[in-house]
Amino acid sequence: MFPPASYEYPKTRYFAEYLNFESTENLFDVLDNQSKIIQSLYQNLSAEQWTYSYAPGKWTLQQLLGHLVDTERILSYRTLCISRGEQQSLPGFDENTYLENAHYENQNPDLILQQYLLTRQATTALFQSFSPEQWNTMGTANGNSVSVRAISWMIAGHEKHHLGIMKERYSM
Repeated sequence: MFPPASYEYPKTRYFAEYLNFESTENLFDVLDNQSKIIQSLYQNLSAEQWTYSYAPGKWTLQQLLGHLVDTERILSYRTLCISRGEQQSLPGFDENTYLENAHYENQNPDLILQQYLLTRQATTALFQSFSPEQWNTMGTANGNSVSVRAISWMIAGHEKHHLGIMKERYSM
């Protein structure tokens, strides 16, 4: 599945940054590769590394993984709704509020990683079920007109963004 055309998403900083992929990249390959990287990085962390934050007030690696899970679930839900013809505008979400209320810092790290892997598996299965028409379906999310394809690639772009932060600020 190729990246979306510029008319399929709003011209915001996040979409521009997150949808920065080569036209030859395949969504399924990107998602698969990312899940392998995340699994490899997280399965070998010590207890101290799970709770490491690069600065006061910044997320720990444990919270960051939880954030990836939450975001993927929300974006996948948006693709499901829009692909099925939902006409209502889908709500946005405040990632900080979600993280505060998830209490990932109190959860078993291995179970958070399991949630991540199972969420990615479910996301991939959902995406594999879409017809060409469904990939092109436009809907409204967070007040913006957006395609199923663009939201799907946002999952990969969001994770690519955070993998960059992990490498840069968490020395991973």
